[in-house]
Parts: sequence; C-alpha cells; structure tokens
Amino acid sequence: MSVKIGSKVKDFSLPNQNGENISLSDYQGKYVVLYFYPKDMTPGCTTEACDFRDNHESFKELDAVILGVSPDPEARHQKFIDKHELPFNLLSDEDHQVAEQFDVWKLKKNFGKEYYGIERSTFILDKEGNLIKEYRKVRVKDHVSNALTYIKEIKEDE
Repeated sequence: MSVKIGSKVKDFSLPNQNGENISLSDYQGKYVVLYFYPKDMTPGCTTEACDFRDNHESFKELDAVILGVSPDPEARHQKFIDKHELPFNLLSDEDHQVAEQFDVWKLKKNFGKEYYGIERSTFILDKEGNLIKEYRKVRVKDHVSNALTYIKEIKEDE
C-alpha cells in the first residue's frame, strides 16, 4: 500500500551514512523533504544532491529537514557526502522496504535490460508527519527550487 496525500506516513528507521538509525519520527515538529534517488555518484543524482546542498540553509530557515534515500550501502553514502560536502543525512534502504512503502521501487528499462530500481521522487511531510506534497518521476532541473517554493508557500499560510 502506497502513501497518500493527506495521510500520516508510517514511521520507519533506516541507517544513515554513519550507521546510525534515523527514524522519521525523529523529525516530528519539522517539515521533512524526503527524496528518493537511484544511485550515489551518478550524474543526475549528483546534480540533485548538490542542488539540495546549495539550498540547504534556505530549507533549514523554513524549519525543513532534507533526507535522501537510496538503496546504496552506508559506506557509499559516506563517500558521496564527503566528495560533495552534503550537509544532510543519506539513508540506506538496501532492502527497498521504504521505497516500496512510497511506491517508488519500479521496474525500469535501460538499453534493453529490465531491472528494479528507484524512480526519482520527492515527498514533503508536514510537522505532524502527514504527506502534503509528492513529486513523482522527477526531472532534476528546477526540482529543488520547486520544492523550496512549495514549503515557503505553506509557511506563509501558517
């Protein structure tokens, strides 16, 4: 069963780049920008992560935390963070349990080969942990600024 707009997102815990378990409930009282991406160190994923990095302070000022999720192991996340100076947690969903919860673990086709992987997607949760916005099949260009604008508009309505 996939998450739905307006519903409470079921709590989960995943290891971050340091092997520490991070739970969604750790961020109660903050907006959460949960972005799923296919693979560390690839061009599109690097561009997206660096866009989030470059806008990290703006998200922070809006009381929003950024969490990246991919099936990569913790050590690879740490290399990605070190290489690109990413100031947020990357969570390791190696068994794709959380990706399946958000219905972003999909059959993909590339050069005639079929395989399962993450469909680039971003979800914004309100301070109570309810899903308020989803971006599926994300194109990297302008995506981070669109998410930031959305949270700014929400904050104005508070």
